Amino acid sequence: MSEESDSLRTSPSAASLSESELPPPPAPTGYVCSLTEDLVAKAREELQEKPEWRLRDVQALRDMVRKECPNLSTSLEDAFLLRFLRARKFDYDRALQLLINYHSCRRSWPEVFNNLRPSALKEVLASGFLTVLPHTDPRGCHILCLRPDRWIPSNYPITENIRAIYLTLEKLIQSEETQVNGIVILADYKGVSLSKASHFGPFIAKKVIGILQDGFPIRIKAVYVVNEPRIFKGIFAIIKPFLKEKIANRFFLHGSDLNSLHSNLPRNILPKEYGGTAGELDITAWNAALLASEEDFVREFCQPGPPCDSILGQALPPKGLSSEAPCDDSMRAVKSQLYSCY
Repeated sequence: MSEESDSLRTSPSAASLSESELPPPPAPTGYVCSLTEDLVAKAREELQEKPEWRLRDVQALRDMVRKECPNLSTSLEDAFLLRFLRARKFDYDRALQLLINYHSCRRSWPEVFNNLRPSALKEVLASGFLTVLPHTDPRGCHILCLRPDRWIPSNYPITENIRAIYLTLEKLIQSEETQVNGIVILADYKGVSLSKASHFGPFIAKKVIGILQDGFPIRIKAVYVVNEPRIFKGIFAIIKPFLKEKIANRFFLHGSDLNSLHSNLPRNILPKEYGGTAGELDITAWNAALLASEEDFVREFCQPGPPCDSILGQALPPKGLSSEAPCDDSMRAVKSQLYSCY
């Protein structure tokens, strides 16, 4: 699953100059690269990241934000802006759009993003709905493990699960290693019933996929689905129309064939629940890591801010992220698709 070749970076102020004619990058402003030599080489090859011009690229994006989005309430620190440059292979225009989308998403779905902090999601974390496995895959990708069967709809709404996923992504993307390598998702659909699947309709699907594809600076390299019941055909039928072809091609359905899964995720990095040799699945370490980050999330997500319009101006959320309520017709369509799988 190789990355597609994206367009080369474009600088708004120096597009007509060759790199040999450009002025040297500005003096360091506190950012210290934590990437290993191998990851520096990988970032250069896959993301068009050149260490000798890294700070120049960050400054170019910073200048674009100040010029084109002067009211955008965002961090302009080097490390933060680098996330968006890496996610869009150092194409300045696409990185800026991703940054705008990132903030637009957060303000267009208050049920998910208001008061987003680990202590508010203790019940979700304790349920085991999600965790990050302790070992990375052979490419260095962290493995986000989702287990929808652990969710009891009568306990809390599906948006709480989405909040926990976003919280986890925010924590993961703080690592430069994750920014370069990306993540993979291991989704275990064992025991997911028709009634539970019906909660994930087109309205929710469009918003979640809109965030993951166009509103968050993370590279999803693969989604491995295991133990999917027949009902998953209906779930995927709901999801697929909103997926870009590149992402849709990264879904791999393994059913109960764990040997097939092991061809992508070796047994030595998986817990025994998935035929691995890395011990029992343990959610406590990741939960502790999230809870230890409480103050960071309070600063980022729990402070009063200006109205969305004053921040984003004419910027619109990515397709599918409007705050319109789902209509009855779309919900009836969901149930129709799910029932057709039986």
